[in-house]
Amino acid sequence: MAEFNIEVQEKEGVQIVNVLGFLDAHTAPQMEDLFTKLIEEKKYRITVNLERLNYIGSAGLGVFMAFIETLRENGGDIKFTNLSESVYSVFDLLGFPVLFEFYKEEKEAVEKYLQG
Repeated sequence: MAEFNIEVQEKEGVQIVNVLGFLDAHTAPQMEDLFTKLIEEKKYRITVNLERLNYIGSAGLGVFMAFIETLRENGGDIKFTNLSESVYSVFDLLGFPVLFEFYKEEKEAVEKYLQG
């Protein structure tokens, strides 16, 4: 099985989700469980740091689509940071830059939340 790990930390009221390894059909349920938990805890402002993500498949992308509406309805969002060119190209190919915000650095995404 491919390597996968998620670490969550909070910075200034923003949940930083660090994703490591391969986000695919086998690992997407773990990401779904995390988003469900964050929403249950009313933590709607999420930044996903993909610096250590090696691969994302359609099931992984689907997780973000499944939760974005609920997060936005509650004043939150999902912002992505630190994507490699190969991972960004997958997001870009599927039109994600139209729907989501992407930042080079995690700090930029957190600051965007704090600005309102």
